[in-house]
Amino acid sequence: MNILILNGNRDAANRPFDRYISSLVKELSGRGHLARAMTLREMDIRYCTGCWSCWLKTPGECIHRDDMVPVYRAIMASDLVFFASPLVMGFVSALTKRANERLVALIHPYLALAQGECHHRGRYDRYPGLGLILGKGPDADDEDVRITTDIYRRDAINFLSSLRATFLTDRPVKEVCDEIDAL
Repeated sequence: MNILILNGNRDAANRPFDRYISSLVKELSGRGHLARAMTLREMDIRYCTGCWSCWLKTPGECIHRDDMVPVYRAIMASDLVFFASPLVMGFVSALTKRANERLVALIHPYLALAQGECHHRGRYDRYPGLGLILGKGPDADDEDVRITTDIYRRDAINFLSSLRATFLTDRPVKEVCDEIDAL
């Protein structure tokens, strides 16, 4: 399986989180998966301005010529994409959210019924499954994890996908990999 982890850890001093992601990639690769991580803080990822050019003027392409272009390609080439982030003020980091918001370029502005609700139509024939890897620090609780998971579950519907799993970084890497193998 081709697995991409978007590491949204905004703080380079948070080495335990980055080590966890590196260990996860190494273990998944050792199990025969094509696994890689992209560290978002090392990339130029601009904010979505809500101009809708990616829908109307340059369909499928954002007006920003930044590092989201290779992120888009990596996402669409993957079978499974994990948004990885420490919980900050009860949610994923602003860096993770910024990258997530830019995914709007990968869907159409047109709507269709999905699971009994209006959601966007897909621009492509296939989209990867989604997942979360969350670092739950001392200021986060189970409700923060539940709310974040629920928001990403709903967002996955718009991405013509599903949220396959949410993992916390306090779980052993091998255990998480066992569950990913079973997806």
